[in-house]
Amino acid sequence: MAIAPISNTYEDFIKAFHPKSGLDLKFYKQNQMQRRILSFMNSHGYPTFPEFFKALNSDQSLYDAFFKHLTINVSQFFRDTNQWKTLKESIIPQLLQSKSPLKLWSAGCSSGQEPYSLAMTLMEYFPNSKFTVLGSDIDINVLNQAKEGLYKQNDFASTPPEFLQKYFISTDKGYQIKESVKRLVTFQHQNLLTDRFQTGFDFIACRNVVIYFTDEAKEMLYKKFTDALKPGGILFTGSTEHLFGMQHLGLKAVSSFFYQKG
Repeated sequence: MAIAPISNTYEDFIKAFHPKSGLDLKFYKQNQMQRRILSFMNSHGYPTFPEFFKALNSDQSLYDAFFKHLTINVSQFFRDTNQWKTLKESIIPQLLQSKSPLKLWSAGCSSGQEPYSLAMTLMEYFPNSKFTVLGSDIDINVLNQAKEGLYKQNDFASTPPEFLQKYFISTDKGYQIKESVKRLVTFQHQNLLTDRFQTGFDFIACRNVVIYFTDEAKEMLYKKFTDALKPGGILFTGSTEHLFGMQHLGLKAVSSFFYQKG
């Protein structure tokens, strides 16, 4: 099937890219996103949007690399140690007072480090707790890696050594997460901006996902997260993502980067 030609404008490119990828770049800040796209194009030798778009349609590996570049799939186990300490010492004990099984969600989970970190935290420090963990992402390739559960040394910069020994198996390809952890986490392909959410969550982590979103897109997303939380549930954001002016959503700060639904 022939690809319809596009003009050499950012607007035309993102309009053509949307139906192919499901990623509507109108929800992202134009200056930052356009810089990211042009940087990728220049480094791969494509001087114009039409040439680049044509190449994306004929080269799957180029498309996969570009999609990964756009969606900023950078993660580690237990990233931001102090916040995981707060989670362990304050947030989870508070949530466990409800006595019902906890329902946790890592939204924009990349290759699975965050949802597996949640599962390991509960297994290690709250061994009698009952819980489920969902991980979701828009990038199918990183979800496949998450389901495989194989990781490299640099994924563990913030990981306590005893966790690496207890919950992973060292192989010649890297570190394989054990089935005892893997079976507690499910993964789902999801576009946070356009898809409907499950509800009844006790805890939602969405960290370093909205960096390039427009203010309107952030507002819409945080409203959807609030609606998906139970009363008393917690939203956990990234270290650059303070929720200023979101009181009208019914969220209040209970610690740095942790917000509770009233």
